Amino acid sequence: MTIDFPLILVILVFSSGFIWLADAIFFAPARKRRLADLEAHYPKRNEQGSAQAHEFEARASQAAKEPTIVEYAKSFFPVLFVVFVLRSFLVEPFQIPSSSMVPTLQVGDYILVNKFTYGIRLPVVRTKVFDLNKPERGDVMVFFPPHMNDTYYIKRVIGLPGDTVSYRNKRLSVNGEPVNWESLAIVPEGSGRHEVALEQLGQRNHLTQLDPVRPARDFTVLVKPEHYFMMGDNRDNSSDSRVWGQVPERDIVGKAFAIWMHWDSLFSLPSFSRVGAIE
Repeated sequence: MTIDFPLILVILVFSSGFIWLADAIFFAPARKRRLADLEAHYPKRNEQGSAQAHEFEARASQAAKEPTIVEYAKSFFPVLFVVFVLRSFLVEPFQIPSSSMVPTLQVGDYILVNKFTYGIRLPVVRTKVFDLNKPERGDVMVFFPPHMNDTYYIKRVIGLPGDTVSYRNKRLSVNGEPVNWESLAIVPEGSGRHEVALEQLGQRNHLTQLDPVRPARDFTVLVKPEHYFMMGDNRDNSSDSRVWGQVPERDIVGKAFAIWMHWDSLFSLPSFSRVGAIE
């Protein structure tokens, strides 16, 4: 079962804020009136050691005491609100769970995603309220895939709206122009091997990985309006637009721009050797 953290965060922020506001409007004034009545009833409350001082202190602490739920709401709301704003509109951290973006992103990489570069969207409902930039060919993008609309995916933008994307013998062409591709090395991996290559999409150079044993999955596709064709950099080991189709513009989450930590497992130590920008 997928946990809808954005929805949970929205519920926590608005419920804690509502409790704090409701108490401030309806219940806090009553506590203040009770405290004022006690102060009038104990004119000698400021005399240290007097009977009135002891009695006033005991009754005042009870009269002015906030309900436990209000105490929790006032404590957690500011923290939750800051997290909500940062995570929903500015930057959100993600962890890479699969090898589909190898060698650019490794399993266990923790990345940062810019949530506003493609426009400001409301959390949960995903409605865009402010338009900024459009995705560019070669961007590494986080989105909701059409077949799993509650799970984050991360792939590279290959085709923009209106593009014709072709894949022949494991070489990309966009709008009839072959994408620059240069083989760098054949790397042993277990009982097999893989080929690492440098590819250029737009102005960006990035690494890709191919499995020489696996057959090519050739295709030609026209990218629909307001859709994007996505592929993983690990071309022969990626479930992407070749499998589940094009990504609608409304399902974009943001642009991945940096690796800030690598952590293989709970029982290993975090590493910062891979910290840097995502190409």
